[in-house]
Amino acid sequence: MAEPSHNPYARSPNPSTRSYDSSSVSSATSPRPPSRYLGGLLGASSRPNNAASSPQPLGMTPLPPVNQGFPYGPVMSRESLPSAEAVMAGQGPNHGHLPGTPGGQAQKRAYRQRRKDPSCDACRERKVKCDATETTSCSECSSRNVKCQFTKETNRRMSSIKQVQDLEKQIEKIKRENSTLRRLLQEREGHMDIDLDALPSIASAPKLRKRLPPNPELTRARLHVRNFSKGIWQPPSQHRIYATSVLECPAPELPPKTVTDRLLHSFCNSAHTMFPIIHMPSFQSAVDDLYRVHPPRATSAWISMFFAVLATGSLFSPEAPTTATFYRPAEFLESARKAMDPWNNTHVLDNARALVLITICLNEMNLKSAAWNWLGNAVRVGQDLGLYSECGSWSAIDTEMRRRTWWATYILDRTMATEMGHPFLIDDADCDVSLPVAVDDQYLREGGTRIPNGAEPLTHSLLAVIHVVRSYTALVKALDQPFLSATQLTTFDNHFNKCLSTFPPACEPGSTVPLAPHFLAPLAYLFHARLLLHRHNLSPSCSPETRLAAVENCTHVALETASLIERTKSPADGATALLTVHIFRSALFLLLTNYLDQAIICIRALAAIDARRDVSMSCGRFLAFFITTLGVKRTDYASYVSRRSSIDQTELTLSLARDEELLVYVSTDIQASPNRSWLWSFQDFDTASPKTGMGSQSHPGTSEKVLFSSEQRTGLNEEERRDWVGWTRLESMARGIGSVNVPYPPPLPPPQVKSESPIANVELPRLSETSRYSVGHRGDANPPGPKRGAERISIANII
Repeated sequence: MAEPSHNPYARSPNPSTRSYDSSSVSSATSPRPPSRYLGGLLGASSRPNNAASSPQPLGMTPLPPVNQGFPYGPVMSRESLPSAEAVMAGQGPNHGHLPGTPGGQAQKRAYRQRRKDPSCDACRERKVKCDATETTSCSECSSRNVKCQFTKETNRRMSSIKQVQDLEKQIEKIKRENSTLRRLLQEREGHMDIDLDALPSIASAPKLRKRLPPNPELTRARLHVRNFSKGIWQPPSQHRIYATSVLECPAPELPPKTVTDRLLHSFCNSAHTMFPIIHMPSFQSAVDDLYRVHPPRATSAWISMFFAVLATGSLFSPEAPTTATFYRPAEFLESARKAMDPWNNTHVLDNARALVLITICLNEMNLKSAAWNWLGNAVRVGQDLGLYSECGSWSAIDTEMRRRTWWATYILDRTMATEMGHPFLIDDADCDVSLPVAVDDQYLREGGTRIPNGAEPLTHSLLAVIHVVRSYTALVKALDQPFLSATQLTTFDNHFNKCLSTFPPACEPGSTVPLAPHFLAPLAYLFHARLLLHRHNLSPSCSPETRLAAVENCTHVALETASLIERTKSPADGATALLTVHIFRSALFLLLTNYLDQAIICIRALAAIDARRDVSMSCGRFLAFFITTLGVKRTDYASYVSRRSSIDQTELTLSLARDEELLVYVSTDIQASPNRSWLWSFQDFDTASPKTGMGSQSHPGTSEKVLFSSEQRTGLNEEERRDWVGWTRLESMARGIGSVNVPYPPPLPPPQVKSESPIANVELPRLSETSRYSVGHRGDANPPGPKRGAERISIANII
């Protein structure tokens, strides 16, 4: 007996295995349950209306499991063929043989066969004889015009094949109904709920594909195929034969060994902590051999990777930026490019790693389009090497480096696509490579991993970043909708909270302990995604209430970002372009909602980064413009409100948060996307923009190499850089914003974030909280800005 709750009929606890329908009218003794699948919403039901049923409210009830009885089983038509037992027994609708006639025995057997089966639900409850057959309803139900159905476990036996077929029909019918309802809801509300399966589980690896095992008897065939397929196609990367002697080349002029060691140390403490695609013990040994052997020789792929490492290390050097150091990364990248063979037809792992590092450098140098171009090359080389697939027999080190290289390529693809509004280059369905192991390079050996007792196995943040970036696919898919519902926002927020749990407890925004600066860069991937999520509802297609809620949620993310920065002693150490832009976006929302103290914390962080990232000056210039515009807007709104009545500070703040022009400025990079922008017309050219033809003269600065051009890297010409007010003046502007004879309005209240249910512990090692990231206690350190609860500046202080 099944559980009573699995059956809608109170007196029929067993799930139905067969049902018969003679009428759409239900009896009082056998009531028809209400529909679970919103049949009334479709306007016209597939079955006749039930006079006794009432319209159902909107809402989607989860589908019951397949082994549970459905309230409406498949209806057997009167044209259905009888079962084999019924045919053998002579059952049928018109067997009127008299006793003693040749058909009498058949009628008797049919009667006994029928009496072995139970009565229908209505006849059982009325305790009358039931004469239902395989194809017809009983006379009682027909006369009373009610449904003749069987819901007892001991009802008429159905073959297993027929039962499976009926269940499949039910499932297909429910899928069609769900598809129709989803389409109607999308047309009615303008959005659909996201597929929860699209968000990968934190600790889950991509599903491995099934592959055919090789036939050990085909050794000779493999040899012949490898020999005679040359020039037609290449075998998989693990079965290719490389001519190492052909790839060897003399190394170009090397920097001094002391400079190389210093840049390698900078690389290990910055970019390598997020993208550990190089096994540093092996790489360091190869570098030592390069300087020891005269003349130095190595493969062109390794030389290119070597100079790409030096370029990355110089970009993240802890030294104060100077004019000389500005050009040093460009010089190393030029050497890496010259060492490459653009017509190479035999790629190795070093080629892919060099392309990944060059992409990282170009992205940090604010050369986004160039970085996107080199990333496409990195993706293709990685696919040619089969890095996206978990196949082949490699050493433990090579296997791990292949995985890390592919996941680093994946992270760059997802991050740059969301930043630039481009489609992804990598499809998740094509990837079945495992996640990297949670150990550092020094514990990787040719024979496997060896971790001493008591040692911290993991200090890099690659795994934590992977968990965040894997959700970008579902995030971008959701952003294609006009707006996001509260359910969708909650779903993503809960997932991002689970991703945050893989970081150390010090990375929690509510923590009060000092935070090592190198945690800010990996955390930027998480907070960047959260800001993209909530900022999407600033679109004019959303209601005013939804847009205001989006401003509040974005402000909440910005406040958490300012809290993390405030607990960091030197936020510029290891700062990336993504972190810089995220701090800039956070400052915009904090200024808009009048959280001036927290906005100044972000401005000071940008000032500390300054020339380390080429995008920082452009961010400061935009902030200066935004502060000026915000001050003018605030004065205008205050004058308008004062004419009607006394100035309501809350109303003034809300008016600024609802201003259409200001909303465009705080979401300015959304306007770069042709699918989500509401500022530009993508059908016509802007008449105010200059047009250059094929024969027009180029800008004088474009003749210079892009890598060595400050105009190309900052996006600002000499006049625009000269007019830049500077970080000190920018902070003063932020403090004196709205300096009119109107008191400062109170900031928007932080959004009420619903606390989620406790999250199960993720079986994943956290990042190291000590090791290379350890910092001292900051009990006596001066905070970078006023505390959140500090007294606001008065008008007298401004004057």
